Amino acid sequence: MYPSEEIPMYPFAEKESPMYSFGEEAIITGAIGAVWQVATDIAGWPAWDPHEQKARFEGDFTAGAKGWSKPAGAPPGAFTITAVELERMWASEAGIPFGRLRGENRYEPLPDGKIRVGKRVEVHGPFGPLFHLIWEKRMRADMHKSFAALEAEARRRG
Repeated sequence: MYPSEEIPMYPFAEKESPMYSFGEEAIITGAIGAVWQVATDIAGWPAWDPHEQKARFEGDFTAGAKGWSKPAGAPPGAFTITAVELERMWASEAGIPFGRLRGENRYEPLPDGKIRVGKRVEVHGPFGPLFHLIWEKRMRADMHKSFAALEAEARRRG
């Protein structure tokens, strides 16, 4: 999926097996710096990302930083940034009933100003089957809307 040998695609995946995981990816056009700036401006997500209704973020965008978001069609929740690789990847973790949700966002520069963007979600704990039935389908669909909106917002901010 991601040909880079330097950065493991999902470094937390080897620590423990998730109850299940899902993800999507797309190719967008843009400058990696501009895309990264938009993607990591968490407080700004609601202005451009159709999946996010509200968001807050505290501090610098580094591992250990805390945020909060209210996704469309889902309950609000706090999350912690768990890993950051500048202009390549950031990961987060959030609590869900009886478990946790881990997410990883990837940005791989390609030739001709293209970027492969990807999001992977791991659901851990017994709440997983209910999460799958209620939220996964919408989250998958929203990922592609968010990728397109990310491309447009990075271009707008230029």
